Amino acid sequence: MGKRDRNNYNDYDDYYDYKNSSGGYLVRKAFIVFLLTLAVIFCIGIPILLIANNRQNGPIENPIDYSFAGKWEKIPEADKIEEPVITLDENDKVEIVIPDEDVDYTQVISTLDDSCVTIGFAGDILFDDNYAVGNAFKNHGNSAVGVVGDSLLNRMKTVDIMMVNNEFPYSSGGIPTEGKTYTFRARPETANILNDMGVDIVGLANNHAYDYGNQALLDTFDILDSTGIKYVGAGHNIDEASHTVYYVTESGMKIAIICATQIERITNPDTKEATADSAGVFRCLDDSLLLQRIREAKEKNAYVIVFVHWGTESTTEIDYLQRDQAAEFASAGANLIIGGHPHVLQKIDYVGNVPVVYSLGNYIFNSKTLDTCMVIATLHNDGAVNLQFIPAIQSDCRVNEAFGSEAQRIIGDMNAMSSNALIDSNGYISHK
Repeated sequence: MGKRDRNNYNDYDDYYDYKNSSGGYLVRKAFIVFLLTLAVIFCIGIPILLIANNRQNGPIENPIDYSFAGKWEKIPEADKIEEPVITLDENDKVEIVIPDEDVDYTQVISTLDDSCVTIGFAGDILFDDNYAVGNAFKNHGNSAVGVVGDSLLNRMKTVDIMMVNNEFPYSSGGIPTEGKTYTFRARPETANILNDMGVDIVGLANNHAYDYGNQALLDTFDILDSTGIKYVGAGHNIDEASHTVYYVTESGMKIAIICATQIERITNPDTKEATADSAGVFRCLDDSLLLQRIREAKEKNAYVIVFVHWGTESTTEIDYLQRDQAAEFASAGANLIIGGHPHVLQKIDYVGNVPVVYSLGNYIFNSKTLDTCMVIATLHNDGAVNLQFIPAIQSDCRVNEAFGSEAQRIIGDMNAMSSNALIDSNGYISHK
């Protein structure tokens, strides 16, 4: 058999049959088949399994059955916080020590999942029935059902801590601020809608909490207290208004929520600032006290959330004060910054490793058709954190979670304006 015959394709197998007639060829052929089979498994089988698994954990069509914490391990791009310092007592149970100055501002809570705590945030709400959206709540029997969509209500009630921006006082008294275009005030009984919505804490540091003056603000404190709703960002004096509200889980995790406003950027605003001996809101146009509160909470080993009223209304563009103060908050020790006031969504960004949601937009505030959202933070007891953006639409005095193409449109719009953050198709937020 010449060289030409051995290089002929048709004679290739015959040549190796001849060279391995002693049986070595069969062993080699079996080994080659084994390697080819193994390659097929790795190249085809494993990707099929991954695709199937991805479908199983893909976009949630029925959010009512969705467990926020249950999907965590499949989100690899999360940020980390320092592992919490947990002290055990003599029975190996978590020992929760609350400093004397924080006793009146601390809630010890149980969580749906012992390994994590979930915190939900939504934007502006309005219960004043002199306006269309407030009247919608009234027409539904002072209930959120029929005004807030079922899937959003379920999410609000399922998270361990739910927070919204309460853009009005609760009172039957007071006098509207003279010369102010829009003044809001809700009937005291409407505060029960907060419980119906699953709300645990409201931010009062905004430019409408003082719309009906000092008495209406004082009434608001009493009504929220009697309804079982915590408030932050306003108080009977500056110490109370600026004081951090703490949540401590039974597993020992500590969450700090600080709320302030820098809107009405003038020296004598309509919305009065709390002082040493007078009620008002916590203002942070000069943010020195806010930075001090952030540092204090950080020193107490808390996950520090700053809920701030800032920005320019009706624009998706952030302004210079938002940009500058976000950097200051992050430098002081904030772990998460959540913003409101513009009434529209603004970008999500990162300052270093600190996520900044510049504006949550309206949640259920008027009859306009606007994109909006919930944001859910899940803090795990190993120090891991994940954030999820839940797209929604406010329209015709209702707010509903967005699904399918509408959800992807909203996420796409948010990605287009968010240069340093990426929101995936399930709404999970990560640093680019």
